Amino acid sequence: MNFLIVRLGALGDIVHTVPAAAALRRAYPDARIDWVVDARHAPFARLVTVVDRIITLERPTVAAWVQLVQTLRPARYDVALDFQGLMKSAVIARASGARRVGGFSIWHLREKGARPFYSEVDDGEYVPHVIQKNLRLLSVVGISTAAIEFPLAHSPSPVVDQVRREAAGRPIALINPGAAWPNKRWPASRFGEVAAFLKEVRGFEPFVLWGPQEQTLAQDVVDSSGGAARVAPATSMSDLLELSRAAALMVSGDTGPLHIAAAAGTPIVAIFGPTDPDRNGPWSKEDVVVSRFGACDCHYQRQCRRTAWCLNDVTVAEVTAGIQQRLGPAHLTC
Repeated sequence: MNFLIVRLGALGDIVHTVPAAAALRRAYPDARIDWVVDARHAPFARLVTVVDRIITLERPTVAAWVQLVQTLRPARYDVALDFQGLMKSAVIARASGARRVGGFSIWHLREKGARPFYSEVDDGEYVPHVIQKNLRLLSVVGISTAAIEFPLAHSPSPVVDQVRREAAGRPIALINPGAAWPNKRWPASRFGEVAAFLKEVRGFEPFVLWGPQEQTLAQDVVDSSGGAARVAPATSMSDLLELSRAAALMVSGDTGPLHIAAAAGTPIVAIFGPTDPDRNGPWSKEDVVVSRFGACDCHYQRQCRRTAWCLNDVTVAEVTAGIQQRLGPAHLTC
């Protein structure tokens, strides 16, 4: 059997599709499994050990789409599974030439126009978290499972070695203040106060993560921490995964690094505003979410329509209380 997984992005959504790839491999150990992603997300997708080949959509151009289809067609896929539910992903799944194309039912699609491109759909009952939704899609190939696994590669990381040296034996805490959507970002000054709490009360060594164009934001957090936090070194995707595995805690909004850390099993305190933590949040019952989704007027929108966005209502005290809840009072250092 030859399978094609179609999930182009975003990073967190790709992370949430990994358990479905793992379940597919468990059920069909000898199958060929390929995965189409946007080129910018290929570094993470290549860490998924149960996938045979990562195929990239290099650019959002007609020429790149033609090149992608020319790459897919010779594989003669038996089944293509669209885990994205958009017109573009459905078109790719159908254009791959797969004999069967599976997707979500029309009630669970982000773009209803994708439905005609599927030969089969998952018509099962609604499930709240997107990971379980992705697992349910496997019913079209006879797989029924709720098991969540993240088969991700282990790689040597000089970044982890450096961070451990700087931590000097203290537990590592990761703070991730950035997010692609402006209204997912909690103020840098409050992240700084949380970093001070982690250092002074919990005895952790906080490191502030940053991505493209976010180094100034990371420095703002450090400056607001009274010297408690450090800016983390630049990280590749494999570095970020290994750093998450080494960390005792991550505090973050709803963004890709949060979901990578959750996949690595890192204890999480998450801060959610315009997105639903029941759908997109950490899936471990032990993790803690501070949420304003119920009060937010801008669900799943990049920009807030209000003068004061909902995350501005989240206090430092709520987040530090979440840290205490997640880690437990037995770990207090004073």
